[in-house]
Amino acid sequence: MSAEQKITGETRLAGVMGWPVEHSRSPLMHNYWCRLYGVNGAYVPLPTSPEGFVTALKGLKAAGFCGVNVTIPYKEAALAECDYVTDAARRAGAVNTVVFTPKGLVGDCTDGSGFCENLLAHGVVPHGRVLILGAGGAARAVAAALLDRGCEVLIANRTLARAEALVEALHGGEAIAWHDWPTLLSGCSLLVNATALGMKGASPDWSALLREAGPGLAVADIVYTPRETPLLQAAAAKGLKTVDGLGMLIHQAGVGFEAWFGVKPVVDEAVFALLADSLR
Repeated sequence: MSAEQKITGETRLAGVMGWPVEHSRSPLMHNYWCRLYGVNGAYVPLPTSPEGFVTALKGLKAAGFCGVNVTIPYKEAALAECDYVTDAARRAGAVNTVVFTPKGLVGDCTDGSGFCENLLAHGVVPHGRVLILGAGGAARAVAAALLDRGCEVLIANRTLARAEALVEALHGGEAIAWHDWPTLLSGCSLLVNATALGMKGASPDWSALLREAGPGLAVADIVYTPRETPLLQAAAAKGLKTVDGLGMLIHQAGVGFEAWFGVKPVVDEAVFALLADSLR
């Protein structure tokens, strides 16, 4: 591993766009990989206000960046701005990874595959009926990936119309009214929180909402700051299997790193330990 990271005129640049973005551990992870593999590259946080997103995205390409990750709340907006998108991005209706090429912006969505790889790494094989909370960009990616793996997907969102629109777009799944989802847990194998609930601010009474959960239910949260979210704390207190969002972050990141910096990183205990330590 290189002892230090030097920025030069030849340094390849990438970053993460979001609002907020200060919670992101992507810079820590990607810069660690740059040092580990001796890559002359750097990855920076890019806090981008909603009114400036499109200008910033195109400006970064013009400024010579190799590409960016896109996080909340821009995953769907990024899809509309890309010149080319992968099948995964088109299926999910969202983009989380953008590669800047001479021909334009190429958008990909690695959230769904990263989520499923993280489940498997925790010994959870997605199957049967799955309940997803949320209908935003990450929820779309997760739902698409689970549908493609043969799961029966229920989607609950505070605005039912958004859940219905997602079901229609995916040509699969079932939209559920928000107030109904706790009553359906007994028939589910997996509950996925794909909202920002628990990331900051007030959190619902998850213990009460999980009252109908069966002993075989696994509970996953895409949020990783905090790593042990209030939902995961409540699930663990009931003796349920929990899967935090840190592994999803790591597993989904490799595709972008390889595209921007030319090296496929290995997902190992060292990078988990690095990011876990930063969350303590």
